[in-house]
Amino acid sequence: MISIREYKNGGGRDLSPFGAFSMAEQILFSLELLLPVPAKTIAMVIHGDGWGKETSVWKEYPLTEAADGTWKLPLSMEQLCLDISMEEGGLFYYHYRVILNDERTLFFGGEAPVELTPLTKEFSGERQLLVYDASYQAPDGFSDGILYHIFVDRFHKTGTAIMNRKKNAVLDPDWENGIPQYGAYPGAEVDNNVFFGGDLYGIAEKLDYIASLGTGTIYLSPVFEAASNHKYDTGDYLSVDPMFGGDRALAALCRDAGKWGIRVILDGVFNHTGSDSVYFNKEGNYASVGAYQSEKSDYADWYRFEKFPDKYECWWGVKILPRVDSGDPTWQEFIYDKVVPKWMQAGVYGWRLDVADELAVEFLDGLRKAVREQNPDAAIIGEVWEDASDKVSYGERRQYLLGRQLDGVMNYPLRDAVIAYVLRGDTDALRKGTEYLYRRYPKWASENQMNFLGTHDTIRILTALGGEAQGEHTNAELAVLHMTEAQRKTAIARLKTAYSLMAAMPGVPCVFYGDEVGMEGYRDPFCRRPFPWHNMDEDLLAYYRTIGNLRRDEPVLKDGVLHLLQVGEYAVLFARTPWNGESHQIVIAVNRSGHPVMLHTPAETWEMITDCPIEAGEIQLEPGQTVYLRCPAQIPADTFFIRKN
Repeated sequence: MISIREYKNGGGRDLSPFGAFSMAEQILFSLELLLPVPAKTIAMVIHGDGWGKETSVWKEYPLTEAADGTWKLPLSMEQLCLDISMEEGGLFYYHYRVILNDERTLFFGGEAPVELTPLTKEFSGERQLLVYDASYQAPDGFSDGILYHIFVDRFHKTGTAIMNRKKNAVLDPDWENGIPQYGAYPGAEVDNNVFFGGDLYGIAEKLDYIASLGTGTIYLSPVFEAASNHKYDTGDYLSVDPMFGGDRALAALCRDAGKWGIRVILDGVFNHTGSDSVYFNKEGNYASVGAYQSEKSDYADWYRFEKFPDKYECWWGVKILPRVDSGDPTWQEFIYDKVVPKWMQAGVYGWRLDVADELAVEFLDGLRKAVREQNPDAAIIGEVWEDASDKVSYGERRQYLLGRQLDGVMNYPLRDAVIAYVLRGDTDALRKGTEYLYRRYPKWASENQMNFLGTHDTIRILTALGGEAQGEHTNAELAVLHMTEAQRKTAIARLKTAYSLMAAMPGVPCVFYGDEVGMEGYRDPFCRRPFPWHNMDEDLLAYYRTIGNLRRDEPVLKDGVLHLLQVGEYAVLFARTPWNGESHQIVIAVNRSGHPVMLHTPAETWEMITDCPIEAGEIQLEPGQTVYLRCPAQIPADTFFIRKN
């Protein structure tokens, strides 16, 4: 039998679930071996990331056999970086080379937190190690409570949009049943000039509702002046759109939200502007001389023209979205010195960065400094759809999580994993989207992940969990396609499972407005319907409130360590164990099957969310049921287990 387990310790803490460390840390790597023949020598073979480099430095560190039979290696992260000529930290890959007494050579690596995998080749399947800036400070407060994501035009209206309607704007009065404007096919040009009238004052009027979900932060879709209803075509970064209430409305919302203990973050769209903007002014609607109008414009260097004026670089070829050169010094100065200070001084807490992959490295470095100068505890979250620890974008290895750019990213891998598990019982997807991913991220990045099940860019989660597949449906068909009563009942049960599972993972649970009351909808724009204030699923809403407030109130769900205890197609059992001295841990059991299962618990557990009594140390989980249990931290988490009935 061959088995090797890797444990890590730093500063007296068990760091085995992690693979990303501060430059200032000293880590003790320990290997526990079960081999058919004793080991003669063991070495860690480690090298710096070679992406984009002609060579990368390799280093071997021998392990020493201890009296208890384990093999150990104390390793300073700072010294490692010096040895491999990566003085500022970065991404490393490593494996273990084991030479047995019979002279056989074995290699071990893999991405599981503790169990190492035999490798057929020494360079295939290496483990990842990330070393980040020792001076990094995580934002204070972003991980408190849930994040509530609002598409402003569709949440709640006060009449502000009517009073300040733009000349080309069309107002749809059918809030309850209106269908968002759509193109003939996905990608077809759409004016996006039909509004339903939601505004920032409307959000302020519903702060009691928002707070009831356990909300700590509101994330707003873009609010700056723009021609469209979605506002990703910024017209003026220094003005809030008058149809949303203008500058005063945003300041008032930040102030009023603060009274509820809620922060506000904005969508920072800094990769492109609108063609109808102060800066480009293709339509001539502004008094400025835009880059489209003159090569001598003050804004000319912000854009790239292949042939002036009509052949210019756009975001994904969309002509109304001319792309900005985020590496341009005058653009950076504008964002750092004017845009960021104005809105943060008005009360904005932080930023979600649209298409972060397309922003220049130096822009992200400078943006962090500008934001933290305004508020040392501010959060910057990037739109990244893949694993952010080793992401390559436009031929360049990104540096999001080295402590100099982002505090977290949008956690699409977790969304995909939860959906795959709830729908199909895909245990591999769940492991890869949770413990494997969290091993690769710094702990602070995992805690500041934006964990979500749906956004303005995705199909509504309820539809994803129970609706008919989009398939070859046309937009006209999808606009009126809804679930049957039976499909909806199934989808709601699955959504409860998905939300309770997602909310218990490291990171900040993010709710897209209306998911909590059962909104349906296919791809954009059908996922962006108005909030159904007069047709809410009250039972689903109550469930979201219960889970959201639990997440807000339990510190161990904010910073506790994740341990997957049992992962099966029918059920998953995991724990969040204390990191900062909490006296208890939270154990979560999820039954995704169509049959009851039994959760065995030690007698010392304290019941938190379940209607089932504990009898003889066991709880029966009904189909689709999730339980959260609080128990003393000293109770070994592996004394819990699930068995089929």
